[in-house]
Amino acid sequence: MTGREILLKMKEKVGLGSSDPDSGKGKSKMSKNITHGFHLVKGKSHHPMEDYVVAQFKQVDDHELGLFAIFDGHLSHDVPNYLRSHLFENILKEPDFWTETEKAIRKAYRITDDKILEKAVDFGKGGSTAVTAILINGQKLVVANVGDSRAVICKNGVAKQLSIDHEPSMERESIEERGGFVSNFPGDVPRVDGQLAVARAFGDKSLKKHLSSEPHITVEPIDDETEFIILASDGLWKVMSNQEAADCIREIKDARSAAKLLTEEALNRKSSDDISCIVVRFR
Repeated sequence: MTGREILLKMKEKVGLGSSDPDSGKGKSKMSKNITHGFHLVKGKSHHPMEDYVVAQFKQVDDHELGLFAIFDGHLSHDVPNYLRSHLFENILKEPDFWTETEKAIRKAYRITDDKILEKAVDFGKGGSTAVTAILINGQKLVVANVGDSRAVICKNGVAKQLSIDHEPSMERESIEERGGFVSNFPGDVPRVDGQLAVARAFGDKSLKKHLSSEPHITVEPIDDETEFIILASDGLWKVMSNQEAADCIREIKDARSAAKLLTEEALNRKSSDDISCIVVRFR
């Protein structure tokens, strides 16, 4: 079995079945109006693709959960791959998930990061950002993120960011309190200890003393004004604003076509990074 075939099998296992492992679509059984699509494009770097996605609807007891995530690895494909296979599993295992969802997500993020750090000998020194979105019964959206992969919701044509880009310059004080520093060399972005361009991430054991994996969490109601959400890695957001992305796909009814159009537009704007995009439509 080739590496690509193995990857396809793994993606099918977590609900990403498609003849093309880099593109796919699905729909809610609870509401025919809710659909999703995703598309991934490898960047121009010489290392293997380090972005991974989850996009699926899952029945849990009498509930339907939409599980969507972008994991953007750096110096590693092992860490984002591990997150794809285990993060949602760990979240849903938390006994408080239905009653104290935010608390359960924070705990699961911490447990998952601890497991990754235990496996650092196997995984190497890399890490990954994450943005996760859990759609509960088509009515409530819970978004969590570490790093600079981003979630944006569009209501009545207006884009609203639901995640926070955890940039080193924004968290300089907490990084320095942990004994680290933020470099700011001319021509380069701010970096933790002169290395990492995000202030929060999974993994990165060598920098962990100065990094956080504590997620920012937002709860957003899904109402009649909600049109779609976009989850994407920074390969998209480096070249497009939230509103530009929303405007780009507002008239595209097919979610996978919308995700593909966003990646193509990012490439047209000279993005050289890996680009991963999920679109969930509500109309």
